Amino acid sequence: MRGDATDLAQAIRNGSLNSVEVMQASLVSAENHSALGAIAHLDAAMGMASAEAMDRERHLEPGRLAARPFGGVPTLAKDLGGPFAGLPVTAGSRLFEREGSEPDSDLAIRFRNAGFCLFGLTTSPEFGLSLASEPAVGPTCRNPLDPARTPGGSSGGAAAAVAAGIVAIAHATDAGGSIRVPAACCGLIGLKPTRGTMPAGPSFGNHLGGIASELAVCRSVRDTALVFDTLRGKAKGPFADPATVETGGGRLRIGLLTETGMKYPTDSKRIEAIEDAARALEADGHQIVPLRWAEFEQSVKASGRALGDIIAVNLASFIDTLALDISRAEPLTQAFIERGRALTGLALWTSLNGAVQTSHTLWTIFDRVDCMLMPMLAKAPLAIGSFPFDHGNTELQLERMAAFAPLASLANISGFPALTLPFGADADGLPLPVQIMAPMGHEPLLLSLAARLEAEGRWQHRFPVAGLAA
Repeated sequence: MRGDATDLAQAIRNGSLNSVEVMQASLVSAENHSALGAIAHLDAAMGMASAEAMDRERHLEPGRLAARPFGGVPTLAKDLGGPFAGLPVTAGSRLFEREGSEPDSDLAIRFRNAGFCLFGLTTSPEFGLSLASEPAVGPTCRNPLDPARTPGGSSGGAAAAVAAGIVAIAHATDAGGSIRVPAACCGLIGLKPTRGTMPAGPSFGNHLGGIASELAVCRSVRDTALVFDTLRGKAKGPFADPATVETGGGRLRIGLLTETGMKYPTDSKRIEAIEDAARALEADGHQIVPLRWAEFEQSVKASGRALGDIIAVNLASFIDTLALDISRAEPLTQAFIERGRALTGLALWTSLNGAVQTSHTLWTIFDRVDCMLMPMLAKAPLAIGSFPFDHGNTELQLERMAAFAPLASLANISGFPALTLPFGADADGLPLPVQIMAPMGHEPLLLSLAARLEAEGRWQHRFPVAGLAA
């Protein structure tokens, strides 16, 4: 595994490392890996001050530090989402200056209370409108496993930083696969939680109509489980609270989808990885239930349309509320804004109704299975430049994203939780990711199955975590 955030936190708690030296190691690693473009904004002074505070706490109030699951662990926030006080978010856009910041969100407060030491912002495409992370304002983010390829988007900078070992864990957001796609590109664990599970305050604005969620990209399932349990809120709706969900110690019915249709075909190596994962789970006594593409095809189409329209309307509303001049935005971003402005009520209703139908379809499938095993990416991470912003064709952008990750937006549009993890490597040493989806509130089930698959040892991180021995 080559180390994770849990290892770092334990070493700091037991005194074999201190927070300052771990932060110093992360800052050195950030400099050594600067060509990756993972970090859009670095504040070394903030990081050192936070680490020094954690070391003082360890000496003066050891019991308090022991109660922080990630006490002293360096991390990075995403340049989209949050916000985190002191870190000036620009959403990868020229429309905002890298100065000032907003107060901590509720989630940011929980990050700090967990003991994380923040020292910068990771690269995101402009307003998160891509499955690559190459904003015109810079930097272009590259995959540590192959710098000619993308680490994914929109949390590409977060995934690149974690895969390179600059940090062991990083804040990320997911509105259409933006946690899971970068995790899949970089050989990490990415969990998109159930809708409404993560805190969205202090002011609730129905951001993106509920399709977006925040959490992290991680190097291990245990880190994912711990950060989810540490940061999540209590369920206040009709869905199960993750704390009360059984992890499926008995025999599960696992739906298996190994095709993504003729329009968005998944390559044979990535299908083989999913089939291998299914065999491993079947060997544990679980029942594998074959699923057909025909059951998903209409939902994939509807979720893609809903994703595009929701993003466009939300972005147009945001820009117009702030009365921003969009001429400084990238051409594709301008096109999304104009799409949102032009969308009729009838067209938006059609998209939203398709989103509801998508949720209903998945619920009917979950009447037959306890979870679903399916592709995450249709192909290997794409070359840098595969998602250009120098045009105004929003449908082309959405089609390119669907061809890369055909099933990514299903979980966002429906609200169901979904997790990706690497289950082997291809001939180029790039990860072979699988995706597991479960009913609302069933993150413990996802994490239990992911831990079982992780234990197969089919993926090893290439870079050690800064601060831990290689």
